[in-house]
Amino acid sequence: MALVSALGLDIGRRRIGVAGCDGTGLIATGLTTLQRRSFQELVVDLQHLVKIRQAQVLVVGLPLTMDGEEGFQSRQVRKVAQGLSQALSLPVVYVDERLSSVEAEHLMRAAGHSVAQEKALIDRKAAAIILQRWLDERRSL
Repeated sequence: MALVSALGLDIGRRRIGVAGCDGTGLIATGLTTLQRRSFQELVVDLQHLVKIRQAQVLVVGLPLTMDGEEGFQSRQVRKVAQGLSQALSLPVVYVDERLSSVEAEHLMRAAGHSVAQEKALIDRKAAAIILQRWLDERRSL
């Protein structure tokens, strides 16, 4: 299996959690949380991360409903992700992100963090969970 450098994105209304993976493609780590401002500013922020991490693909969490359907939020995420794909000249893959934020909150509580005060950290952890799911799926193929 070829190694790939990927950025995981948890795209929300206010913030975007960003994760990256190590050189082996085994472990996803939360990198940063970007505030949603203009699309152009988001592209500039991500261009910098793509360059320093030599990312080859964007792994985006798709917020499906509990019954697996795509709703309004999924369409909004797809719109942003497709725009980023074009602006950054990178392919996008989507990962079912159901419960990734809940999982991130559980991990934070277990580590003694305040969930209410650390929303940006939740977004980063959720992005890492999304990216880790994709890395694990690739390994199991």
